[in-house]
Amino acid sequence: MELRHLRYFVVLAEELHFGRAARRLAISQPPLSVAIRQLEESVGARLFDRNSKEVRMTPAGQALQVSARLLLRQAEEAALEAHDVSRGSAGRLRIGFVGAMLYRGLPQALAKYQALHPAVRVTLAELNSGEQITELLHDRLDVGFVHTSRMPAELRHALLLSEPFLACLPVGHRLARRRTVAVASLRDEAFVLFSRSASPDYHERILAICADAGFRPEVRHEVRHWLSVVSLVSQGMGVALVPSALQRTALRGAVFRPLEEEAAGSDAYCVWRDGPENAVVQGFLRVARAVTLAPVDQA
Repeated sequence: MELRHLRYFVVLAEELHFGRAARRLAISQPPLSVAIRQLEESVGARLFDRNSKEVRMTPAGQALQVSARLLLRQAEEAALEAHDVSRGSAGRLRIGFVGAMLYRGLPQALAKYQALHPAVRVTLAELNSGEQITELLHDRLDVGFVHTSRMPAELRHALLLSEPFLACLPVGHRLARRRTVAVASLRDEAFVLFSRSASPDYHERILAICADAGFRPEVRHEVRHWLSVVSLVSQGMGVALVPSALQRTALRGAVFRPLEEEAAGSDAYCVWRDGPENAVVQGFLRVARAVTLAPVDQA
């Protein structure tokens, strides 16, 4: 049974006349007759009683008519959906992200993308960089936002933004009123640090910034989320070096000051699987790059 046979059958069922049905289908009458005979052979029942004067549907034909119309409609809808998916205007998009992306414009990018593509079903998962890479490799994510450029060969990535680190201090700290802070002036402070297991790149980068200033920080607390870092600092439990976007957390009790010296920045990458181009993923990446994801002006 072919969709062509069902389409011919439905038109003939509506016209009950081979000549008129053939004209509607823009074919000659003999191919229509052949197609109807092939369909009857396929279902094992006569669908029409015809003679030189009239064409009538049999009970079997009446039963098939309902299902045939439904199948043709489903086939048309499936074709339209496949077309929309190929253009990136329908389908699903599974996004992984590190928490800092919430302060780098990711919500705004999502809102703009959903306004442009309301038929795409978007789901979010907050995961660290390593977890996202694992999920991407197992096809459980479509795109991720990570803090590392170290990628397996199966993944592609692009730098989304680079921003400076700031000193994050309790509001009553001795350095909180300064316009800038020298990293070396934090030598004797207790540090709140992003866990090595959660983000080896960030952990090592902050240690390297301190090493360049001539000391190894006393790491008093390790956490898995940037918001936790700022929260602990706001409660007077230490100091931290954080990406400048974290100023947007606006947590009371924490202040942010630029570093006096140049230091390695905080990089964010978008990452996706290598292979045939996914129109949904590429459409979202275009929006993400177009939305302003730059850090706020430094204080």
